[in-house]
Amino acid sequence: MKIGIDSYCYHRFFGEIYPQQTPPARRMTVEDFVIRAHELGVDGVSLEACFFPDYSSEYLSQVRGLLDKYNLDRVYAWGHPDGLEGGANREAYRDMIASFDRAEQIGAKVIRVVGSSLRFRQEPHEPQLERLTGMFREAVKTAEEYGIRMAVENHIDFTADEMVRLLDAVDSPYLGINFDTGNFVRLLDDPVKGMEKLASRVYATHIKDLKPQEGVAADEWYFFSSAPVGDGLVDNQRGRRLRRHPCCRNRFPAPGLQRRRGCGRCEERR
Repeated sequence: MKIGIDSYCYHRFFGEIYPQQTPPARRMTVEDFVIRAHELGVDGVSLEACFFPDYSSEYLSQVRGLLDKYNLDRVYAWGHPDGLEGGANREAYRDMIASFDRAEQIGAKVIRVVGSSLRFRQEPHEPQLERLTGMFREAVKTAEEYGIRMAVENHIDFTADEMVRLLDAVDSPYLGINFDTGNFVRLLDDPVKGMEKLASRVYATHIKDLKPQEGVAADEWYFFSSAPVGDGLVDNQRGRRLRRHPCCRNRFPAPGLQRRRGCGRCEERR
């Protein structure tokens, strides 16, 4: 297992500030983030495409050089905030396909992708899953050409059972899951039970711990807010043991990163 940090942990520093949050005193660039990850001694990073200033070959080469300098594993994270919008956005699909070239240029072997989101979770799920199945069946052909695997995140949209159905329907070693422990909790879906069902298909993870936030309405997505790992509701240690168990190791082995979120080690990111 390798520990990494996703640049979204620093989203306020990149200019994405939620209404209930306070702007930070300074801003951060992708290069600043990579240097910070190196200072923290992690194994790798997941770089959110939305925070890249441009996708020119010159800039991507510069980012790759910095990642190589610090010997950091890397995931290219595409799709924030709504990804394929439940399979309804063909323009987003084309951009996702274009991301394989960008990922290759920074040396990433895994792309985190987003099929749907919180915004669409109240819409019927069956049509979304059907459309996404078709899109990902197409996309895995490109993924195989590049030798880069997709890890679709549970993005406060689908339950573990629905994610299993999606992966089963596509049935390709080039599509696994970016398992987000907190996002399952926000759907009242137990992440440990989810890991029991999905452990063999995990290509990357977002490790979060959550607990109810006093003063926040229960129907707000952030009612369950991030907490230091071990201080919330999520049994991440049990999930880790399931992930490491021989019976649960990847059917389709692929490199990936485990994102530590809410840990005291890098508290300034929140």
